[in-house]
Amino acid sequence: MHTNLIILAGGISSRMKKPATSTLVNEKEILQANQRSKSLISVSNSGRPLMDYLLYNAKKAGYKNIYIVINEQGSLFKEFYGPKKANNNFYGLNISFPIQYIPKNREKPFGTADAVFQAVEQFPNLKNQQFTVCNSDNLYTINSLKLLRKTNSKNALISYDRDALEFSLQKIYSFAVMNLNDENYLKDIIEKPTTEKVKEYEDKEGKIRISMNLFKLDGKMMFPYLKNCPIHPIRNEKELPTVVLNCIADYPNSFLGIPVSEHVPDLTAKDDIIIIKDYLKKHYPKTLNWS
Repeated sequence: MHTNLIILAGGISSRMKKPATSTLVNEKEILQANQRSKSLISVSNSGRPLMDYLLYNAKKAGYKNIYIVINEQGSLFKEFYGPKKANNNFYGLNISFPIQYIPKNREKPFGTADAVFQAVEQFPNLKNQQFTVCNSDNLYTINSLKLLRKTNSKNALISYDRDALEFSLQKIYSFAVMNLNDENYLKDIIEKPTTEKVKEYEDKEGKIRISMNLFKLDGKMMFPYLKNCPIHPIRNEKELPTVVLNCIADYPNSFLGIPVSEHVPDLTAKDDIIIIKDYLKKHYPKTLNWS
């Protein structure tokens, strides 16, 4: 079982900069949302950020080595989790900070596949190890993180039951759908299928499965695909789903979809701050027990 987790936090959070529609978002939260990375917005009574809760879940799931991919303006992460580039101790977690550099001809980062590639390049021990990859603005559960850490499959991803996600229908229908075979191995990822078409991709349990960007990758197998990831023709980024699809084109049955039915709290826009705070009050103690 591996103990490495790469958390992607190098994005510029453009959707978070848009105005809130809820009057419950206060001025302090609006200021932080406009200035900070999403995962560093204060969501607890003590002023601690969402990242604390993701790290807490990761520790409880058995991860030890955490690689938080930040951008070149990500110094605030080091104020929260340690000043060094590598090997900061945070409640027993070993935290390091790969940097996702932006090419000179671009104004924003080159995407999730590029973020993982730069992390592995800067910490080459990962080229020969297995690791989990996740977003920084989703609060994945201990259960999902543990399932990926313990699976015997070299490469895997959590396949979420679409019906269990507590988002608006508009948001849920915007997610890409996974096409799995009868043994739950990934065959394809279909972006924005029509309501009629989506029925064709029900799994053997009759569920529509989607990805929330929670992957397990084998460094040795996946590094060439990360390095050679093509640019998405519409979004102009190098994306992890492209890496995954290119791999299964060469090696069918190389990505196991692990079925899970649970919600994944999400911090995308300012209005989500209120939703996240309510979720944390219901599901977490006021003070996290890191022991």
